[in-house]
Formats: sequence, C-alpha cells, structure tokens
Amino acid sequence: MSNSTKLAHSLLRQLIQLGVSNFVISPGSRNAPLTIALSEAASKQIIDLHVKIDERGAAFFALGIAKARNNYVAVICTSGTAAANFYPAALEAFHSNVKLLIITADRPEILRKTGANQTTDQVGIYKLIKTHDLTSEIELKPLLNGKPIHLNIQFSEPLLSEEKNDWLAGIKIEPIKYKNNVGGKLETSTGVLIIGHDNAGYTDDEINSFVGKLKWPVIAENPLSFPHAHPHAVLYLSDPKIRQALAPENIIVIGRTTLSRSVNEFIKLAKNLIVIDPRVADVDNNRQADLLLKSMPSEVISEFTNGDIWQTASELAAAETKKLLWSEQTAIKSICESLTSMSALFVGSSRPVRDIEAFTKFQSGILVFANRGLAGIDGNVSTVFGIAQEHETTNSIMGDLTFLHDISALTNAPKENLRIFVIDNNGGGIFSTLPQAGSNGFEQVFGTPHNLDLVKVISGFGVSVGRVSDLTGLELILKKPVNGFEVVVVEVPSREVNAQLLKEITQRVSNAVRIGINLA
Repeated sequence: MSNSTKLAHSLLRQLIQLGVSNFVISPGSRNAPLTIALSEAASKQIIDLHVKIDERGAAFFALGIAKARNNYVAVICTSGTAAANFYPAALEAFHSNVKLLIITADRPEILRKTGANQTTDQVGIYKLIKTHDLTSEIELKPLLNGKPIHLNIQFSEPLLSEEKNDWLAGIKIEPIKYKNNVGGKLETSTGVLIIGHDNAGYTDDEINSFVGKLKWPVIAENPLSFPHAHPHAVLYLSDPKIRQALAPENIIVIGRTTLSRSVNEFIKLAKNLIVIDPRVADVDNNRQADLLLKSMPSEVISEFTNGDIWQTASELAAAETKKLLWSEQTAIKSICESLTSMSALFVGSSRPVRDIEAFTKFQSGILVFANRGLAGIDGNVSTVFGIAQEHETTNSIMGDLTFLHDISALTNAPKENLRIFVIDNNGGGIFSTLPQAGSNGFEQVFGTPHNLDLVKVISGFGVSVGRVSDLTGLELILKKPVNGFEVVVVEVPSREVNAQLLKEITQRVSNAVRIGINLA
C-alpha cells in the first residue's frame, strides 16, 4: 500500500472517530488518496460526502453545515489555486469562530520553488489560520479546539494503491462535545443589553438565560430570536434626541454590532461599556471597552431597569411600519412573519440583514443564520445550501447582487426544502442609503445595475423559479409549503425610491416616538 494512501487512511480515521461526519471535496488529482478513502467511507454510510466542482463554493458550503451543526466540517481540495479558493470562507470562519476544517493536498516540500506543476507554497496560505504541514501521521484531537484548522498534507507518488484493506474496520466513533464558555460573575447596576447578530457564538438559549438574570431592556440586531428584544429600536435611535433620552448608565454588548450607525452612536453615550465576546482573547484582541469579558457570566448581580419607555417607543414604531407601501422592507417583513416554527432562515449580507433588524420582531422557533464574520456578500448561496442540509425547512433572503455573486452554486443545486427569496432592485441598493448616494458616476461604480432577467438566468440552471412584484403575489407564495428547492425573485421599487421610503419611515417613526415619550 502506498504511503500516501496509508497517510490518508490514518488521518481520516482519526477525524471520523472524533465525530467529523461531513466531508466536502472538490475533484482533483493530488487529493485522490483522500477522495478515494472518503468514497469508501460514504459507501458504508459512515460519513456524508458532498462533491462540489468549485472550491470557493465548496468551502462556503462546508461553512454552512458547520454553522448548522456546530461541529467540524472538512473541506478538501487539490494543490495550487484550488487552495487559494478556500480563502474567503477561511476568513469568514476565522472571524466568526466557525469550525471549518480545511484540508489542502500538496506536492512534497522538495518540489516547492522548482517550477513543478501546480505547486506553490501552501504553508501559511491563510495567514490568520495556522498551517499544520504534514508528511506523516500526527494526533489530530488536540488540534480540534473549536477554531478553524488548516491541514496541508504532502502526498508523494504513487498516490493510488492497488492493495486494498478495510481501513474502517472496528472504528469507534466518540464525538468531541463542544461547549461555549459560560462562567464567572458580573456585578453592575442599571443599563441596556445589545446583542450583536452572531451572538458572539453563544446559543439563543444561553443568551436568553443571561437576559433573564440581567433584567435590562434588550436591543438585538437579530430581533427574530429574542422575545425580550424591543423591535424597531434601530429606527428610533437614529434620532439624536431620542438616543440621548434613552441613554443608560451601562451598556453590555454581546458580540459585535455591525449593522447600524444609530446603535453604535447609542453605545457611545453609555458611561460604562461592557463587552462579552470570546473573540476578544485573540481574533479581536484590540477591542476597546471599560470591561472585556471572554465568557458569558453565569452569575449576574444587577439592578432592574424599567423598560416601559422602550416598550412604548417600539409599539409606536411598529404602528408606523404597518403603513409601509410595497417595498423591500414590506417584502422582508411579510416573509419573516410567515416563517414556521423550527425552520431555519439565512439572511444575506448588505441591505436584507439591516431590514430584518429594523422591521421585524420575535418569531418563535426560528433559527437565524448569517455570515457576519466579515459580512461579505460572497458565498451566501453556497452557505445556505450547507445550512439547508441540516434542517427540515430553510428559507433565505438575499439581495440580487449577493445572489449573482455566488450564482455558480446553482450548478450543484440542493434537493432539500429550501426557498430563496431574491430581492431584485437591479443593483446594490444599500449604496443609495449611504452618503455616496448621488455622487459622480454613482450608477457605474456603486449602483452597478445588472439589467438581467433573473428568472431567465435561474431557470437556465434547471432550478424552479417564480417572480412576484406586489404584496398579493408574495402572500400567495408564502401560503405554500416549501417543497424542494426553489427561488422566488421579488421585484421591488427602484433603489432610489426605496432609499426615499426608508428616509420617510425613519422620520415618521422619529416623530411618533418623540411625541409618545414626551420629547416633542
């Protein structure tokens, strides 16, 4: 048996024994020892094997499964540029602490810098993720510490072996159980709790337990998951006078706040800022606050903070949002209100994730995902394909550019129950809400209209697709159960009209809340 085959068997057996059950591969030659071994394991139904043509999408697909399972998922490629295509997902995994196990096959070290075919220096290729450059078997368990991992495996010729053995015989699977770090004591007085979209890696239940102990008003970038969160806060906190009126003594932020300027301006008003996020230990070790906590406190001593004024403000804001005309925000609000319990929702970056923050409220039993590590629009379709593997029903909302950025993922369309809503405003809608709106050459360099008929494009992949352009049409779709994979293109008013509608609703909410809490 070849040394390469023996090495592949040894490493894969260890991973399977440690509970790694999902492997994503992209076809190649140098990774053949791994590919053949994984095919054998899959044929015995010991693992789930996924094959993706494009390494970039493969890595995001693995990222999606890893998010949904909270366990390591391996993504494997051949040498050369294939390894570089893992980089975007590797960065997202690093900044969001997702258990992505990157395995790159490599030529022997002696061939580096010799002009050998498909050979580059893959050691340290992901910079922020340490490379374990392997030529022989090592113990892998100490490496599975909950953070992204890179194994670069040097395979020598011959890659294949005529000799066969039952390398999985007697395998005993004992999965590693990963637990979030909860412990310690926090003493504080009154304040407001703000929950960043990625929860700093904590589960909704862990955070809701902390909320119960703290007894403070809550703002959440993802209000869908937290019953105590005051919805629409991002809208009325855009008013400086309201922000000042609601400013507390203390603010605790769980994770990062990456979505709105109004919430970040509100945070600046606190006299004392406490951050809870394990990433302050390494990923974000330059983060500033009066108190940085690497773990969620299990013991909390605080003073009850009356949230009546927040409740009033949110109710007034909700009344105004009900008056919205057909728009991106109306569509997203309606989609979220239709979600069924125990389903998953993946939210694309850019405008949709911000509209969910501003216009939705708690929905029981919805598991919400998003790529907020670096908040890119790349790989979002592949990510939701991975998430859909682990849930009975999955929905997703993303913008047209986000969808088009990863449209090649449709070459490996899933069979799971997944419905993707594509908000189509023919370009980058978020830029029309930012200061650069209306600048010279705006349409060419920011608006970037694609001028594509998305229904025709998507149907070209053989994917089921529909189109709606008003609330009535959308509601007809929402009444139907998700059965298989389909895409719904949601045509909304132009980016300019939407930006104006956002300004108007924000102003109406501001006026209503000012009057309602006696600031007018």
